[in-house]
Amino acid sequence: MSASTTKMAALRLPPLPTIADIIRTHKLSARKSLSQNFLLNERITDKIVKKAGDLTGSYVLEVGPGPGALTRSIMRQNPKKLILVEKDHRFLPTLNMLQEAFELTGSKIDIIINDILKVQMDALFPKEIAEDWNDKRPRIFIIGNLPFSVSTHLIIKWLKAISEHKGPWSLGRSKMTLTFQKEVAERLVAPEYGVQRCRLSVMAQAWTFPNHQFTIPGRVFVPKPDVDVGVVSFVPLMTPQTKHSFDFFELITRHVFSFRQKYCIRCIETLFPLYCRKEMGETLCKIADIDPTLKPTQLSVSDVDKIATAYEFLLQKHTELQTYDYRASRRLLHDKYLDEVTISDYRD
Repeated sequence: MSASTTKMAALRLPPLPTIADIIRTHKLSARKSLSQNFLLNERITDKIVKKAGDLTGSYVLEVGPGPGALTRSIMRQNPKKLILVEKDHRFLPTLNMLQEAFELTGSKIDIIINDILKVQMDALFPKEIAEDWNDKRPRIFIIGNLPFSVSTHLIIKWLKAISEHKGPWSLGRSKMTLTFQKEVAERLVAPEYGVQRCRLSVMAQAWTFPNHQFTIPGRVFVPKPDVDVGVVSFVPLMTPQTKHSFDFFELITRHVFSFRQKYCIRCIETLFPLYCRKEMGETLCKIADIDPTLKPTQLSVSDVDKIATAYEFLLQKHTELQTYDYRASRRLLHDKYLDEVTISDYRD
């Protein structure tokens, strides 16, 4: 038997009931509280997996498999091991069935019933498959049809892990292929001067190369969401576009995009207390060599990085500014306003 024939035999799964039959048999329905939308179209799940890359002999983490439609498409690509993380225990019987079928081919499935936000990802993959960060990527893939309610929070958490080389990224530049609301997908990849350019664009592009692979019409999901869905892949950069820590860079990015339609200097000024805001804002722009009349959406990742470096320099020079918290000052003003209103109401 030739090698190619052996490979094809390994890909041949035992007969399985259709996903639609499984949903009917187990009386499964999407839960709105978990932002569940089932993707049952095999042609589209196969396309998602194809965009993820060559999974043969690899280790794959699937987030939120649900009834297992995307899981089947992954299984057909013959990974060495598939790890399923599913929050909803109702899907365990279905996933157990897929586990038994897949292990007949000589591969392995691990099922973890837990919230992906709580899963410790460091121990999911064997250390021996690690690759040097500046060399080829490890045979690790993260794939998921993410619930809308957690997708943005989750990608920010994983971008931070990428920046710190933790979790799957302690073993190298592991690739992700994930679904988002179409608008979020467009924001992740939006270039400078793009109308969708935002904080999320800069954070994603500072540490990865995000690519909007294709859009899935909402009508193919069950139940049908109000929006279309974008499939985005993320490949970590060998050299990030900033040397600043994730938390510090995110702080700067939040300030830079605090007023999207105003000049960037108005956003930069919020880094400083009122008594020196105008002067320090102008100084920072000069140090960073940034045109103060640009809008935040016109700034590149490099521009934001220069703003962060200039701000760090000013903090070292003016140590009294290190304790300033714009959000705290806003809360104090808000609380003071509420106190004054309460006193006024009481007097009346």
